[in-house]
Amino acid sequence: MTETTTPQARPVLSPWLQGQLTTLLERRGHAWLLQGPSGLGQYTLGLELARAWLCEAPTKQGACYQCRSCHAVDVRTHADLRTLMPETLALELNWPLDAKTQKDLDDKKRKPSKEIRVEAARDMVAFSQQTRSGGSTKVVFVYPAERMNHVTANTILKTLEEPPGECRFVLASEAAHQLLPTIRSRCQTHTMIWPSEAESLSWLQTQGVPAADAAVLLCAAGGRPEDALDLANTGLKAAHWAALPKAVMRGDVGAVSDATPSQAIAMLQKLCHDLLAIRTGGEPRFFMAADLPAAGTVNSLTQWSKDLMDAARTSEHPYNAGLMFEALVARAQTALRAKD
Repeated sequence: MTETTTPQARPVLSPWLQGQLTTLLERRGHAWLLQGPSGLGQYTLGLELARAWLCEAPTKQGACYQCRSCHAVDVRTHADLRTLMPETLALELNWPLDAKTQKDLDDKKRKPSKEIRVEAARDMVAFSQQTRSGGSTKVVFVYPAERMNHVTANTILKTLEEPPGECRFVLASEAAHQLLPTIRSRCQTHTMIWPSEAESLSWLQTQGVPAADAAVLLCAAGGRPEDALDLANTGLKAAHWAALPKAVMRGDVGAVSDATPSQAIAMLQKLCHDLLAIRTGGEPRFFMAADLPAAGTVNSLTQWSKDLMDAARTSEHPYNAGLMFEALVARAQTALRAKD
């Protein structure tokens, strides 16, 4: 009996990603590095590029979404596609792990890795040397590439420079400066395009973000539309974000307690950034100026910024979250109430 699949409609990419995909498909090269800050769509663009390279009937705009290859990518079973990701992210995005790794995690022998493990890189090298399953190329998708430590990066180096047969690479990174220079030098680089505010707001509304929230959340995300969508998906509303600075000034722990410790620290870092910007003659980036209190000194805010960076390094340790939120807000109050 022949297996049949339901054809999937080709998704509508955001205008800025579609334009970049079309441009990249016109260019030659076996290894691309997509670089830029978070929230600009590196993962989406990297996967669409890999999908189009593997597609049996690609168009100038990308993959057809109708063929067996496209279906195999959708269900994460394509024999000629290998992803290199941290295990934590692979689980989150529903990419399968190899049998041994999955068994180790199921048996709780260890926790999922937050880095791209060298064992996965060695498996990828072996994958690159295998015969193709029937298509014209094989593809390795590395995301986020900065999660490779030096050992992992050096493991893929020779294969990245001289891949055996028809094997192509797409590396996507939100911190390309952390990559080894030898990795960067072996890739053609594409810097992600920042969409205009109008494009971002229009896209956010197509994703279900209310117009009343979209502008404020885009500001809260520093102009990065996918990060703004992530904020919306966590339940953050414009009114809550606008009220955050004065709530922290009052010592209201509830202003951050609905977040994870890492998210709470990121929120406070944005507040600290904007207050320090105003104090030094700059413009706020994450909050509307009218929502920011005249608080803190350059010295107190600078020290608070350093303390938040220290806290971020240990935010995922198993501390009591409630006590951590109280400490974070108390430290914020100290910085904000300092006088010249």
